[in-house]
Order: sequence, then structure tokens, then C-alpha cells
Amino acid sequence: MVYSLARHFLGDPSAAEEVAQDVFLQLHRNLGSIKSASHLTYWLRKVTAHRSIDCARRRRPEPPVSLDDVAEPVAPGSSLDSSRDGAPDPAVAERLQALVRALPEKRRMVVILRYQEELELHEIAELLDMPINSVKSSLQRSLAILREKLTRCFGDVPV
Repeated sequence: MVYSLARHFLGDPSAAEEVAQDVFLQLHRNLGSIKSASHLTYWLRKVTAHRSIDCARRRRPEPPVSLDDVAEPVAPGSSLDSSRDGAPDPAVAERLQALVRALPEKRRMVVILRYQEELELHEIAELLDMPINSVKSSLQRSLAILREKLTRCFGDVPV
């Protein structure tokens, strides 16, 4: 869970490994303060979220994506269109991951905690020390941005 959360947030396996090591080292130092299994899960998610955000702020921003690297949109109904059989289009999924990684740190963490970790809004608010209304608005704005950019890139593709 720790590595997965850091990996999805940072998009870099080696940086995610460093964050995970840092989290587990901090866990070892604070093991006496852990009260139960559910407290451990909460603690690990919270520390991982904050360490990942810190790591992202220290890193250089990713270089802009070249137009040559962006996949061409697939015409609906063509033999390359996998959305007909219910399977997600790999180009859309890859672009969505890149767009999520481009979100500001707090918004990106909210999206990842909500959709990858499947946490409820109140849990995210508690983990990130944010008011629940800030979590809701951050999530709504992020989803609107992602929808708009995906639509601009691929047209009306079911996501």
C-alpha cells in the first residue's frame, strides 16, 4: 500500500521506493505510538501522503510532453477502438495517468486517495488535514480539469 500510493503519486518507481523506505524508517521510530491495526493503516497512509507531497516538491518538474509522444486519437468504431467491448483504451488510460501526475500536489493526492485507495471524503480530509469541503471542491475541480483535457485530446471517450 505504501509503495503503491507513492508510485501512483510520484510516477517514479525509484522515488516511490525512497519514500517507502523513509515511511518505514519513521514507522520503526514511532512503533510505540501505534495503537491498533486500523491506526497503523491510517498512520501509514497519512505519512506516505505527506512524504510523497514533500518529495514531489523537492523534485524538478517533469519536462513537457512532446506532441510526437502523444498517441493519435482512435476513430470510434474502428478496429483499434477498444471502448466497444468495455475494455478501457490504453491510450486514454496512459494519458489520464499523465494528466493526474500534472495536477498540483494536494489535488493529485486527493484524486489518488479517492480513486486508487478508495477512501471516503472524510478519510481524505483527516489524512491530509484539510476541511472536508476543501477536499470536495479539490476533487470536483480536478475531475473537471481531467475531463476537459481528455475530451480535448480524445473527444467523447468513455472514461
